[in-house]
Amino acid sequence: MIKVIYPGTFDPITNGHVDIIARAAKLFSQVMVAVAKNPSKGTLVSFDDRIFLTKEALAHLPNVEVIGFDGLLANLVKEQNITAIVRGVRNSIDFEYERQLVDVNAHLANNVETILLTASEKVGYISSTVVREVFLHEGDVGGMVPENVLNYLLSLK
Repeated sequence: MIKVIYPGTFDPITNGHVDIIARAAKLFSQVMVAVAKNPSKGTLVSFDDRIFLTKEALAHLPNVEVIGFDGLLANLVKEQNITAIVRGVRNSIDFEYERQLVDVNAHLANNVETILLTASEKVGYISSTVVREVFLHEGDVGGMVPENVLNYLLSLK
């Protein structure tokens, strides 16, 4: 059984995240999606709501579990006996950022492996930052986020 973790702030979860998670769920026995509390980031969506929305958006994937966490990912990886970290990359900028995290996490979590999945062409332009900016400027984020997230965001207006 191969248990991997897909960490993120998910502020909010996007169709890009769902795409990477669904693809990882086909490759691995169990995918743990870890929603980071990350108090240093000013989030649009509260921690509890990010966990709830992520669970709802991924409910169709039976081998995916969603949890919330606070602290170092490396500690969670050790506590949960995780085999590898899965991360999504859209472009070379993402790759450079993730490459640094690969080494940090390998150092802190006993040489844990990181698997980088490239974004699918249809969702490669989507990021939580883009969704927040478009939403905050009253643009249409339909198609960028799961239906439950769209409904949640519209309820904030």
